[in-house]
Amino acid sequence: MRRILGVLALVTILATAPRAQEGEQRLLYVAAPGIRNLLEYGGAGVLVFDIDRGHAFVRRIRTNYMDERDKPGAAPENVKGVCACAKTKRLYVSTITRMACIDLLTDRQLWVRRYPDGCDRMSISPDGALLYVPTFEKDHWNVVDAATGDLVTRIETRSGAHNTVYGSDGKRVYMGGLKSPLLFVADTSDHRVCQEVGPFAGAVRPFTVNAAQTHAYVCVNGCLGFEIGDLKTGKLIHRVEVPGVKQGPVKRHGCPSHGIGLTPDEREIWVVDAFNQQVHFYDNTSMPPKYVSSLKVREEPGWVTFTIDGRFGYPSTGEVVEVTSKKILTRLTDEEGRPVMSEKMLEIDFVGGAPIRNGDQFGVGRTKP
Repeated sequence: MRRILGVLALVTILATAPRAQEGEQRLLYVAAPGIRNLLEYGGAGVLVFDIDRGHAFVRRIRTNYMDERDKPGAAPENVKGVCACAKTKRLYVSTITRMACIDLLTDRQLWVRRYPDGCDRMSISPDGALLYVPTFEKDHWNVVDAATGDLVTRIETRSGAHNTVYGSDGKRVYMGGLKSPLLFVADTSDHRVCQEVGPFAGAVRPFTVNAAQTHAYVCVNGCLGFEIGDLKTGKLIHRVEVPGVKQGPVKRHGCPSHGIGLTPDEREIWVVDAFNQQVHFYDNTSMPPKYVSSLKVREEPGWVTFTIDGRFGYPSTGEVVEVTSKKILTRLTDEEGRPVMSEKMLEIDFVGGAPIRNGDQFGVGRTKP
């Protein structure tokens, strides 16, 4: 039965995946240091891996988003987020104080901008025109012109701004803060909060949203598992706790589950478990989702995302997991053979050296309604 289900899942992935073009190259961009400012997990910069060549290391994009006061060789700032737009050929990396814009054609850094009260995990509009950039756990989000880095406006939530997801149609942005049990929703036509979802059982941590924007899957403080919010009614509708495991102390983030993703076909939910060093898999074809199995990883996971076609899943601990079989195929290593771990990575596809499509740092749903 498991084999049959695996075949059916693969058929679904292939049916919903974008068609590859001749000469296409699929690359994984990994921003580092992507776990705090720890250099032992791949050093600093943006590391590029070839997805179709066994995730072989390709190159390191050197960055200078270190603080100007730092001495050569000093630890860079924590990377807080990464996003990209193939249409505009731009890659963006945020740290606790600033954001850098990188040209995807040349790897050249185009600009670096500081923003009031710092930066956190941002998100870009589907057309690549705007960025919603949370301050570093402060009261507001900055809306930023993605071409220039200029400030457009700001949105006050007083929620400890932290994580951001642009809706698939570009009309809504979902904003979660460390100090509030509410998920705030902004209308991008006027950049105002138009909805509050929740309250959830604790402060909102990592979350994801399906393509139809009907459900938000939310990690919250104190829950080894996740909760589900109805984006139409604004109500909490389910709490899903991982069965058969114990909670315990964690090294980072202060919550048991700091990472959740939908497979692109939205049939599965993956949620991380730091204390037990596992990723837990749920069947999302019914509501509430049902626990299926778990996978042990090499360190404490704090994030998870996927390739655009849904073939591979990436816990932040650097394993490359085949989605259908749940087997670890390889682990990311840099040019020096060091293990690469990061909570900030995404896929960008190229033809003839030009980007044609991009993934997302969040495991967002990609099944159109």
